[in-house]
Amino acid sequence: MVDVSGKSSTHRTAIASGRIRMQAATLAIVQSGTARKGDVLGIARVAAIQGAKRTSELVPLCHPLPLTHVQVQFDLDTAASALHCTVQAETLGRTGVEMEALTAVQVGLLTVYDMVKAIDRGMVMDNIRLLEKHGGKSGSWTAEA
Repeated sequence: MVDVSGKSSTHRTAIASGRIRMQAATLAIVQSGTARKGDVLGIARVAAIQGAKRTSELVPLCHPLPLTHVQVQFDLDTAASALHCTVQAETLGRTGVEMEALTAVQVGLLTVYDMVKAIDRGMVMDNIRLLEKHGGKSGSWTAEA
């Protein structure tokens, strides 16, 4: 692990996103809340938050962080037959929360896959990436479109 003991604690924020593409009928089931396993979006939201909180257990050299806020948003894209997940993670600490935001997105999307895989095994997760980060010595960074 990188030694962060000499760094100052600052407010740090990261926003990540990704999507899962699926059949239109699968997306309709997700949207209607009628999946056999239950409320796909509600459960995926909780899973994403849990993923953010447990990032240091999954990624070997990540520091465990005291998260101060995790916001998860799912947006339906019927034209692309996709579900977009955006996560904002925040902390007051000595290292950034990029990994927590990225992990949350992926765990949220994996949970969607798990909950409807019985009807659509061909779903594809893609475009998982960091959109922006703020705070710390390096300041702010925003992805190019």
